[in-house]
Amino acid sequence: MGSNDPIAVTGLNHWFGTGEARKQAVFDVNLTVARGSLTVLVGPSGSGKTTVLTLLGCLREVQDGSVHLLGHELHGAHPTLLTSLRRRLGFIFQAHNLHESLTAQQNVIMGLDVHGRLSAGQAEAAADHVLDLVGLGDRLAYLPANLSGGQKQRVAVARALVGNPDVIFADEPTAALDRESGANVVAMIKRLGHERGTTTVMVTHDNRILDQADRVITLEDGRIVDDTL
Repeated sequence: MGSNDPIAVTGLNHWFGTGEARKQAVFDVNLTVARGSLTVLVGPSGSGKTTVLTLLGCLREVQDGSVHLLGHELHGAHPTLLTSLRRRLGFIFQAHNLHESLTAQQNVIMGLDVHGRLSAGQAEAAADHVLDLVGLGDRLAYLPANLSGGQKQRVAVARALVGNPDVIFADEPTAALDRESGANVVAMIKRLGHERGTTTVMVTHDNRILDQADRVITLEDGRIVDDTL
């Protein structure tokens, strides 16, 4: 592990259920993710890729093994530490999860709420800037109902990026998008990684975007079976 690596995983195992229903979902996963890179996790449904993503992103408790995220060990970490780490992360999910009663700008500003240190004017300026980055500078006042599926997902990307996170975790971010929109979203995430040093770990079934990845890790039955690194 380099001192600059934002993610380092050693001997990660995970189980679901209890007693006789307990089933292991992740087996001895080891990986290090370089700063600014776009790493894609692929594999069939049930392969463990989303479970790994949620463990790396502080969304599930690490049961066994070591996960170092931004220099902090997640296994046994205090809830206060996990909360502060989440503020340094951005999340993009398959469902864009936008608030239908809020404009594009207001939805993105919600991504800043966890930071709580910007004035209203600063928050609006930050939201406008990142919406412009994703090509929606002329849609600031639009409600989600008046946006296309691709535009909604770009608002969700903008919301994840607005706090300038150290790491973005994305689960099927292009599933609802057509080919061009999906490619544009991934290209944008990759560009920001190179420009800002933002690290992205993405789960996808979308083979159309694999050529944009810096690295593709394949999981099957909870194990890493291939790694292009």
